Amino acid sequence: MNTHLSLILLQAFGAFGVFLMRQYYLTIPDEISEAARLDGLSEYGIWARIVLPLSRPALASLALLTFVNTWNDYMGPFIYLTDNDLWTVQIGLRQFVGIYDSEYAVIMTGSVLSVLPILVVFLLGQRYFVQGIATSGMK
Repeated sequence: MNTHLSLILLQAFGAFGVFLMRQYYLTIPDEISEAARLDGLSEYGIWARIVLPLSRPALASLALLTFVNTWNDYMGPFIYLTDNDLWTVQIGLRQFVGIYDSEYAVIMTGSVLSVLPILVVFLLGQRYFVQGIATSGMK
C-alpha cells in the first residue's frame, strides 16, 4: 500500500503476458532444442542461450504493452495510493475536474504531456514491437 512498487508488481505479471509468451514459444521449432540437447546443453542452457535470445521481440512487445497499460491505469493507483505525492499523472489530471467547473486547458495540456513517455518508449522499441506482434501466434 502507498508505494509505487505495489503498482509495478501488480501489473508486471498477468494472464496476457503468459498467453503472449506461450504463443511465441510455440512458434520456435522443436528441432532447435533437440539439436542443442544433442550438443550437450541442459534445459536451462537451451533456454538461456537459444530460446531467450529468440524471444527478444516478444519480450519487447510484452514490455511495451504492459507499460502502456500500467501508464494509463486509473483505478489501480486510485485504490493503492493514498499519499498525494505518489499520485500518477492520470489521478493528478482528475484533480482539475471540479463539481461546477473544469480547467480544460490544463487537462488537455496534461493529457498531451502524459503521452510523451509512451511515444518515446514506442519509438525506441518499435522494431521489436512490430516483429513480436507479427510473429506471435503464427506457427
